Amino acid sequence: MTRAARLLLVTTAIAALAQPGAAQQDATGGEPLSAIDWLSRSVALPDTTAPGPDTEEPPVADSAAAPQVSVRPLDSASPDSVGLVGPRVSGLPRHLWSASEQDRLIALIEAQPLDTLPALEALLQLLMVAEADPPTDADGRGALFLARIDRLLEMGALDPAAELLQEAGPDDPERFRRWFDTALLTGSENAACRAMRNKPAIAPTWPARIFCLAREGDWQAAALTLNSARALAEVTDAEDAMLSRFLDPDLYEGEPPLEAPERVTPLVYRLREAVGEAMPAASLPRAFSHADLRPTKAWRAQIEAAERLARHGAIEPARLFGIYTARVPAASGGLWDRAAAIQGFDTALRAGDTGKVAQTLPPAWEAMHDARLQSAFAQHYGPDLVGVDLPGKTTRIAQEMALLGPDYEAAAQPLEAATPRDALLSALARGVPEDARPDPAPDDPIPLALLDGFSDRSPPAGLSTMIDEGRLGEAILTATLLIEQGRTGDTGALADGLATLRAVGMEDTARRVALQLLLLERSS
Repeated sequence: MTRAARLLLVTTAIAALAQPGAAQQDATGGEPLSAIDWLSRSVALPDTTAPGPDTEEPPVADSAAAPQVSVRPLDSASPDSVGLVGPRVSGLPRHLWSASEQDRLIALIEAQPLDTLPALEALLQLLMVAEADPPTDADGRGALFLARIDRLLEMGALDPAAELLQEAGPDDPERFRRWFDTALLTGSENAACRAMRNKPAIAPTWPARIFCLAREGDWQAAALTLNSARALAEVTDAEDAMLSRFLDPDLYEGEPPLEAPERVTPLVYRLREAVGEAMPAASLPRAFSHADLRPTKAWRAQIEAAERLARHGAIEPARLFGIYTARVPAASGGLWDRAAAIQGFDTALRAGDTGKVAQTLPPAWEAMHDARLQSAFAQHYGPDLVGVDLPGKTTRIAQEMALLGPDYEAAAQPLEAATPRDALLSALARGVPEDARPDPAPDDPIPLALLDGFSDRSPPAGLSTMIDEGRLGEAILTATLLIEQGRTGDTGALADGLATLRAVGMEDTARRVALQLLLLERSS
């Protein structure tokens, strides 16, 4: 496949997603669905039903009264420009999005994979929280902002999503709806309920109002509200059954369990949990795993949730390893063995016992490999192993951890290029592909593609045009899709994606991607 054809394949798919009207409509009244379908219907949303077709007749006034017009304050800042990291820290310019079309950016964001290399997940998180000017065709309603929030929610990155929503102000129903859900999943629903009560512009739906009244201790008002909702046919039979048990569980003791919900939202999840019919978070979208990090949850559930989230950079590695070392494993096998292996290594490292470190590092590394957590392990413990004199096999593990860690370039300097693979790792970590030695197995396309991406290769013509026109964010998001295409076999796309990242100044990310492709995926 030629470079032009490869890029055309990606851009055509994006163009189809970006077509006006491509968003689905909710069957319950014209409400556009978010990119994620598990958001709670916790607040009444404005009617977004498209207007009817134009007629050929000229407009005729019905009366002499002044027509109603929609008003938006001119000084109200668009939420699209809100971010948590400014250009000086992020290294991304303020014009990151401004030269691109809004719909195209949203389609690119929605097209990003949820399971990819840690370096690409970190890059996408950075793009989503970066402070930058909105697209010039944005209408001020914050469609790009909501797309960024939804991508963070899908990734399970609830903390930055909640911070962004707080920064923008959760006063708009769409923003409040997402903020409320993050609160439900992280155990801070009391604050969200207070905010709901204190914001006149937010009209809670009946289930959300009943839930919040009960959380605030006004059970009588909650029961009266449910009766009113029933009388007005404002709750479905499934909602009625769930809320009735939530308000008076003793009345339903011995009754068959509730039917499985058609759609699991954070509000449904918390209500079912409250009536003793909790649903396993592991079978739900990644964001729901945050609910299992609460201290009220069993240690096993906390470990499983932390592993799932840390695997994708949705929580800091320190939180995972803090949970691993919180208690003594009560059993063996599976995650208990992983916890025991981490505890043994952590204890040896803290004690400064080099012999014990050498003894406990291999089983800990193997446990992290089996759980696909090598990157998190390297980020957390790699710096502590720098300068530790380790023997034999453990030296090799420590080197790989250092190459996956924050100071990979320094780690590459003393790497003994005893094999072509070592020479390749060292060359990529330092960004000098010419130092790589010829591989005796040149039929392996991935190393060759990586070296090609770090040569003097230029981005494909279409991406070069994006860069020249200042459509930087669009170019970066397209490059990540090319790299993802390369992971599945299209090595030309891999080289093009890396070349593009390097052309826009993202050398660090490009090197991390290359190292992770060799150390994580190739070793699996």
